Amino acid sequence: MTKVFPNASFTIGDAISEKQPPQDKLLSAGETSEETILTVWKKSLLFNCNGFTVFDSKGDLVFRVDNYMEGNKGEILLMDASGNPLLTIRRKKMSLGDSWLVYEGESMEKPRLCVKKSVNILSKCLAYVSSGNNNSRNNIMYEIEGSYSQRNCAVFDDKRRLVAEIKRKEAVGGVAFGTDVFRLIVRPGYITTDSAMALLILLDQMFGSSRR
Repeated sequence: MTKVFPNASFTIGDAISEKQPPQDKLLSAGETSEETILTVWKKSLLFNCNGFTVFDSKGDLVFRVDNYMEGNKGEILLMDASGNPLLTIRRKKMSLGDSWLVYEGESMEKPRLCVKKSVNILSKCLAYVSSGNNNSRNNIMYEIEGSYSQRNCAVFDDKRRLVAEIKRKEAVGGVAFGTDVFRLIVRPGYITTDSAMALLILLDQMFGSSRR
């Protein structure tokens, strides 16, 4: 896999190097303690293009978003390290509220996920995630809670199991990287890493600096 060392104001080795956290909680039957920890850099590898660059714990590039541009907010492409399309994220047309569909590859058929921003300001839920094109409350797969602006979010499945988290990133010595470099922690037994990355991208659309 392609290894990338961006020219940034932080040391990428310190940003990526991270030990697996100790498992200090008892797990229910059928659960797994395995986690995938990714480092997310809110920057594209391409010049004059906003996006995301995502590394694994070894410093290898795993995901990239390079078409996160001012004039292309209706469609976002999540790619692997080689630039192959994994998921296409499209704003749902003729929909009340802020809703998005996530498709396999560059297809426009049979969406994998539908993500809708919560409109209840009294609720701690940021967004609801359902399967396919059905965003009814009876079809919810995941709920996202927390604060994206603080990079502190949790994704729960329909059984209230924690399946993914967004957390602030701290280097050795407690030096904070701010909000442009942070962690995406995924439990692959309950959600795929590319789906978790799609949810992160949509949180940035709904609540981040990309929101207009």
